[in-house]
Amino acid sequence: MSSASEALVAALLVIGALFVLLGAIGLARLPDFLTRLHAPTKATTLGVGSLLLASAIHFSDLAGGRISLHELAVACFLFVTAPVSAHLLAKAALHRRAPTMGSGTPGGAGREAGEGPSTSAPPASASGAGRLADDDVART
Repeated sequence: MSSASEALVAALLVIGALFVLLGAIGLARLPDFLTRLHAPTKATTLGVGSLLLASAIHFSDLAGGRISLHELAVACFLFVTAPVSAHLLAKAALHRRAPTMGSGTPGGAGREAGEGPSTSAPPASASGAGRLADDDVART
């Protein structure tokens, strides 16, 4: 293995590890389900893809013309399934009206100024406090 390919593998390992760490920190620290879902599906997927690419380069015999395709198959599977599963989880959270950032109630009612209206939130109750009444939930 040449020193250039060793340097590339080392760089990909460090970059991948940093992205995986960033995704794990985001999963632990972000406030609500939808933002917590964003960290592993974006940063961690990119980190694992970088680690798999480093593994493919390391285990390939570039001088003999043989390329390790096992890691590339796993990376393709990861890049296809991660967005689909994240989309389904987000749709389920919206369907169940999971609390969003800046709200103490399901569906996003009571958002702070400047965040804009929520397209998935049911109408707020007439109490003016921004909380959902039982009859509003029953109507939806």
